[in-house]
Amino acid sequence: MAEKKVTTAATAKKAVTKKATAPKKAATKDAGLFINAESVGFRAGDVYQALAAAEKALSVAEIAKAARISAEEAYLGIGWLFKEGKVKGENKLIALA
Repeated sequence: MAEKKVTTAATAKKAVTKKATAPKKAATKDAGLFINAESVGFRAGDVYQALAAAEKALSVAEIAKAARISAEEAYLGIGWLFKEGKVKGENKLIALA
């Protein structure tokens, strides 16, 4: 009978360990932002197209929504376009230069 209790306790410990590791996998799944010149260049194109279609200054959240990208990706694209002199900032709004 003592062996049965040890096995049950070991099984319970494994179950707790599995539950603790599951949220970590979900958290890393959301962090799928690839940063390289090609992907940032594509985000810059998405940002530029969103601003051109709107024909007015937009906030970062509005750009992200219009371009269907995350806010982080929008910031990457905006940075690229700032460096090239294609956009300018106006009181928390971004517009084409």
